[in-house]
Amino acid sequence: MNNSTTTLAQVTRILDGFYPPSTAQSWDAVGLVTGDPAQPIERVLFAVDPALDVIDEAVNGGYDLLVTHHPLLMRGVKSVATTSGKGRAVTALVVGDVALYAAHTNADVATPGVNDALAVACGLRGVEPLVETEGQPLGRVGDLESPMTLRAFCERLASKLPPAPVGLRVSGDPDAEVARVAVLGGAGDGEFGAARAAGADVYVTADLRHHPAIESREEDAAEKPLFLVDAGHWASEWLWLEHASERMRDAVAAEGADLEVAVSRRRTDPWDFLVSTSEGEQQ
Repeated sequence: MNNSTTTLAQVTRILDGFYPPSTAQSWDAVGLVTGDPAQPIERVLFAVDPALDVIDEAVNGGYDLLVTHHPLLMRGVKSVATTSGKGRAVTALVVGDVALYAAHTNADVATPGVNDALAVACGLRGVEPLVETEGQPLGRVGDLESPMTLRAFCERLASKLPPAPVGLRVSGDPDAEVARVAVLGGAGDGEFGAARAAGADVYVTADLRHHPAIESREEDAAEKPLFLVDAGHWASEWLWLEHASERMRDAVAAEGADLEVAVSRRRTDPWDFLVSTSEGEQQ
């Protein structure tokens, strides 16, 4: 059994190797946010969002490092006073002696990364990149082991995702047969064209907006339809955490140190419940 302790600098080096900051989109803010590179790291918590509830979990659970997919400080911040949510988050991390590291778009384009985890959940084979953005492969596209109806595909995918109030929003004929699937975790309504060009029958992503979705349906009027599945931003990216945490633990172990890793089960999807307007029943 390994007995040595790793430092934040060592963990950061490993994470940077998995998800090189240079591969992040030009607008992104990734890497180490808070923490002393020399501090010892024994327990790490992985989560999608650096939300206050998750930070409380890290502090109260005795974790030394919180690794999140979404950055905490994406845009310019002039104050970290506790009069703002960002300020309360930074203060809680510093006072609680919890370091914070973010792997965002650099984890989206990584192999394995966020979109590989979503592709696995969809049951895809022969997976390849969906599109290239700023010189990096973004999204994935592949084939199901055998064709199935759109409804059956969505029900199977729903069983792989973490529970969320809104669930899956689907645009398309539930009885239509689908065989080829494109995926892009998080907000992806800018890549409808890439999904069509890849020959996808269905496109799984999140944060689909009203007008782009309508325009997509109308584009399909004279072509093969592209069915849309909005799997939710948080849920579609949460799938990556398990593999990322295990990979981190194994890499540290290979360097002769012990590291305890865990995945946060706190739901940071912002929606709390769903009320159906068609049947008037709360789901």
